[in-house]
Amino acid sequence: MNDAFVGILDRLIGFDTVSARSNLSLIHWIGDYLKQHGATVEIVPAPDGQPKANLWATIGPKKDGGIVLSGHTDVVPVEGQPWTSDPFKLIETDKRFIGRGTSDMKGFIALCLALVPDMAAKPLQTPLHFAFSYDEELGCLGAPHLLKAIGEKLPQPRIAIIGEPTGMKLGVRHKGVYSFETHVTGKDGHSSQPERGLNAILLAAEVMGEMARIYRGIQENGPFDRSFDPPHCSFNIGNVDGGTAVNIIARECRFLWDFRAIPGGHPDQILVPLRAFIEKRLGELRQSQPLADIVITPRVSAPPLVEEHESAAEALLKHLTGANDTVSLPYATEAGQFQQAGMSAIVCGPGHIAQAHQPDEFIDKEQLAAGDAFLRRLIDWARVN
Repeated sequence: MNDAFVGILDRLIGFDTVSARSNLSLIHWIGDYLKQHGATVEIVPAPDGQPKANLWATIGPKKDGGIVLSGHTDVVPVEGQPWTSDPFKLIETDKRFIGRGTSDMKGFIALCLALVPDMAAKPLQTPLHFAFSYDEELGCLGAPHLLKAIGEKLPQPRIAIIGEPTGMKLGVRHKGVYSFETHVTGKDGHSSQPERGLNAILLAAEVMGEMARIYRGIQENGPFDRSFDPPHCSFNIGNVDGGTAVNIIARECRFLWDFRAIPGGHPDQILVPLRAFIEKRLGELRQSQPLADIVITPRVSAPPLVEEHESAAEALLKHLTGANDTVSLPYATEAGQFQQAGMSAIVCGPGHIAQAHQPDEFIDKEQLAAGDAFLRRLIDWARVN
């Protein structure tokens, strides 16, 4: 890899952009770099006052029909992982680069930025856009605000290439992810007299048991898509928090859960029967416990990427990469959001998802070379099309 790429990747890894922290320093550094090379840059701040922002930049003519190169700037935490080096200091070996975000997905962003001088060297017929987002790792929270800005005041692209690590394979479908918080309210009291109160933890356990029963029906009856593992929608309860002390009847319990939907699936598969169960159970409980309550609040909604056979994105990437096959991805990305915004979307980038989110996260130089070659072919294509 050339010195320009290594220097950019080193700089990107050095920004601690774990999702719980700000990404503004990285966004402004990228913005300044792009402006130095003549790109038009638009920074789209988070609408809720968080110290975060998306970045949109364009090289080439200001017209509709461009190609988006999309990546997220946040990374997952490193706490509790047995790293053998500083996660935010780039380590280079003969065959790979090590550091948080090398695979997911600052390696792809660095490839894009390193080729900006080549993009700007000669006129492009088709504009190339960069879309760099925040809080993808928290559920694709940042991209919708960027897409809203594009729809309101920026040229409408035709194709979006999301550079998540796919081993440079063409990802044309993936599951959607929807997460929820369920808040259960009971009645507290002394633990020696449990009948005088309502234990919110036990009530939450009833709800979780009903969710497991509903899920068994989904496992048995589908719908199914055999390109995924598992081949149906799935759910997971990932966090439970309730009660205050062992000798107090728990007044409150909260649990977080997510639902992974195959294309064509929807969280209503679990929400509709679950809410019917909750309504019936609360009707029984409130006769003696009027404060009993169970509330389900949506937290994250990232739609699936639905395959569009022979789409513009698929045709272009098959042409540029020489690939004939496509793959289903087991993880969610921002591609479904770009697709819903009216673009033909595809997921294709260097590295492998198995290397992401791990201690000593890495990306192979061979993968980066393949990504670099693909982007160079894209630049050549944009000059004449």
